[in-house]
Amino acid sequence: MADVAGQDAPEDDGWFGFGAVRRMLARLGQRAVAGVAEFGFGAVLLAQVARWIVVGSKLEQPVRVPATFERCMEVGIRAIPIVTMLSITIGVMLAIQGIYTLKIFGAEDQVVVGVGFAVFREFGPLITGILVAGRTGSSLAARIGTMRINQELDALQVMGIEPVRFVVAPALIAMTFMVPVLTFWSDLAMLAAAGWYISMELGMSLGAYVNQLRDLVRVEDVMHGLYKSMLFGILITLVGVINGANVEGGAEGVGRMTTRSVVLSISAIIITDMIFTYITTR
Repeated sequence: MADVAGQDAPEDDGWFGFGAVRRMLARLGQRAVAGVAEFGFGAVLLAQVARWIVVGSKLEQPVRVPATFERCMEVGIRAIPIVTMLSITIGVMLAIQGIYTLKIFGAEDQVVVGVGFAVFREFGPLITGILVAGRTGSSLAARIGTMRINQELDALQVMGIEPVRFVVAPALIAMTFMVPVLTFWSDLAMLAAAGWYISMELGMSLGAYVNQLRDLVRVEDVMHGLYKSMLFGILITLVGVINGANVEGGAEGVGRMTTRSVVLSISAIIITDMIFTYITTR
C-alpha cells in the first residue's frame, strides 16, 4: 500500500542490492581520488626539493649539509651489517639453486652466467631497496608523523623555516646517493658468497670465477641495477614523507601510517622494477 500511496520502495541493502553497490563504488572512487592526490603531492615534493637544492643558497636557506651527512650515515653506513648478512645468504642461495637447476642439463659450470646477471640486474637493487624501505622508509614516516602530531612542522613554518628544505631535502639527497652505494656493496657481497660456494661445490677456482664474470657482465648491466636503486631511493623517501605528513589520530595513527609506508614502498619498488626491466630490455 505504501508503494501505491506514492512512497518510494525501501532501498535494497542486501549483498547484491543497489545500496551495497553504490557504497562500494563510492569507496572505490574516494580511494582513487586519494591515490591521485598522493601522487600529485609526491610530484610537488620532488619539485620543491629540486628547487631548494638549486636556489636555496640564493634565498639564504640552503639545504643543511650536516643533516644530509647524518641521513647518509643512517641510510648507508649503519645499514651495512644487515645488508651484508642478507646479501651473503642470498648469494649462496642463488648459487645452490643455479647449480641444482643446471644439473638437469649437465651445464652446472654455466651457473656463473645466471648468478652474475641475476645479482647485478635484479637481486642486488631489489633486496637492497626492500631492506631500506623496511628500515629507513618506516623510520622517516614515523619521524615526520610524530612531528606532525606534535605540531613541529607548523612551528617550523611559523619560524619561517620551510619544512621541505629542513626535513625532506636532506633525506631525499641521502637516499638518492646512498641506496645505489648500498646496492653496489650488496652486489659484491652476493657475488663473493656465490663464488665461494661455486668454488667449493664445482671445484672452480676463484680466479676462473672472477674471469668469467668479467667476460660476461658488462658495465651496462651494473648500471642497470644502480639506476633502478636510485629510483627506489626516491620512491621510498616520497612514500615515507607522504604517509608521515598524512598522520592523524595520535600514536595509533603514526603506527598505522608507518606500516602503510612500508607496504606501499615495497609494492612501489616491485612494480617499478617490473616496468623498468620491461622498458630497458625491449
